[in-house]
Amino acid sequence: MNLASQVLPLVGVAIGAVVSLAVSAVNERVRWRRQQSVRWDERRLNAYAEYAHTVKQLSSRYTGLAIARGLITGSTPLEPTDEVLKELAATEAHRSALAEALWLLGDVDSNTAAIKLNHALWHIEWLARGIPTTGIATWPEAYLEFRKARTDFLKAVRCDLGVRGARIAHDVPWPPPWRPANDTGAGGS
Repeated sequence: MNLASQVLPLVGVAIGAVVSLAVSAVNERVRWRRQQSVRWDERRLNAYAEYAHTVKQLSSRYTGLAIARGLITGSTPLEPTDEVLKELAATEAHRSALAEALWLLGDVDSNTAAIKLNHALWHIEWLARGIPTTGIATWPEAYLEFRKARTDFLKAVRCDLGVRGARIAHDVPWPPPWRPANDTGAGGS
């Protein structure tokens, strides 16, 4: 037997081992990246959902203040007692902390939409508290601006998370048709 006939099988085994190791490493890296992607998607979803929920809580409370001040009509007035104002301050601080997670995890479009949503939320807060503002000065207009900013935020978030479909819901008139024409209430989601 010559030397070449003995070395060729050994070279083939060595090449096979190297190729097998390389394929295993590539597969492991792909699996790790997929797991990381899922992990970050879950974190982004949780951050977005908790932030949106907190914003909705605040808007509901501000609507109660607006009802108590007589800016709109509604069935759930909220008097601005010290306890209520402390609760609102704590919820606003929580919203602010949640916004920090958005800046870290969100894409540019979602973060920009969150900033616009913050501005619209603070606008209705100022109106509800009786703080003078410029521009839109009536509650119904400011609340519609808030609803649009919230919808735009949710659309940007859905896009970032890869949720199919650009629309969140079909167009529904606001205020709803069952409301009296002179009712300036702003409730809703």
